[in-house]
Amino acid sequence: MKAAVYREHSKDPRQVVKIEDIDVPKPKPNAVLIKVEAASYNYNDLWGIWGEPIKIPMPHISGSDAAGTVVDVGENVTTNIKVGDRIVVHPNLTCRLCSECIDGKEYDCRDRMVWGFQTGPLWGAFAQYTYMAEVNVVKIPDNVSFNDAAAISMVGMTAWHMLVTRANIQPGQTVLIMGGGSGMGIAGIQIAKLYNCNVIATAGNREKMDKCLQLGADHVVNHRESDWHSKVRQITNKQGVDVIYEHIGKSVFQQELTLLKMGGTLVSTGATTGYDSAIDLRYLFFKGVNLLGATQGTKAGLEEVIRWVSKGKIKPVIDTVLPFSRMVEGHLKMADSQLFGKILTTPQTL
Repeated sequence: MKAAVYREHSKDPRQVVKIEDIDVPKPKPNAVLIKVEAASYNYNDLWGIWGEPIKIPMPHISGSDAAGTVVDVGENVTTNIKVGDRIVVHPNLTCRLCSECIDGKEYDCRDRMVWGFQTGPLWGAFAQYTYMAEVNVVKIPDNVSFNDAAAISMVGMTAWHMLVTRANIQPGQTVLIMGGGSGMGIAGIQIAKLYNCNVIATAGNREKMDKCLQLGADHVVNHRESDWHSKVRQITNKQGVDVIYEHIGKSVFQQELTLLKMGGTLVSTGATTGYDSAIDLRYLFFKGVNLLGATQGTKAGLEEVIRWVSKGKIKPVIDTVLPFSRMVEGHLKMADSQLFGKILTTPQTL
């Protein structure tokens, strides 16, 4: 089979990511073999290629989002997953045995790993075939395409976990969605509107701002302008926001804290502009704000997102679909950040 493999790190994906011929994996007793029809890119794919902030197993196949067809099952597979099923992968790998996992909080499992980023060697979505434990696959309805399932799985699950599970958003709240033009932001806007929240989104240019409004955002500001936070404050009549959905990091974090209402909540899942941000503690203790972290999400959360996609209430947005032979272009496009929505590759199309 064909797979996108790299065997060393580099700041330039073109230097290390190569399409190679490797053996089709055999499913383990409790796993299924998947013919990958669509796989989408995430920022952790770049981190893996760069070799920072953590080291990863080598040789490596990246990719944490995969949708496709089950073509074989292990001898111990006991669920209703069978050959021919259309599925999407739940990429949050956990032990399933600790107290956190048993309590439905697998996102707090000490053994948690992000599939396609921390796993390996040679185990990720950017291949024509991959395998996954039966407990980490979710069936997708016939009216949800492979492309849509791959485009929404990681970002949708993470956004659901951030807003619904961690921040406990409520109808009528004002929610600030940072980076509304990214895959994470697009999912966040739609989930917040699903809960009938007042949504303020940010984006980096006029085109992305307009598209955020089309997705349902009530207001939008340009976070590349130095006074972006003042504009958010004006929109709220200086009252501030209830919830901030954060994944940008250092360049905006200090300003974000000033925008929270008394008792407001900031939930963070990333730091694409840097992680060494300072905090003015006065905003923390005087306003009684909640600073929450979130990574990945539950299988139940992914199932909820796919259900809402099937009902047309959450709509995956795809910027680019690349044949497998051109997949390195996706890494470069993601690094350049000039996109609106997800980038996909189709491993069966060379």
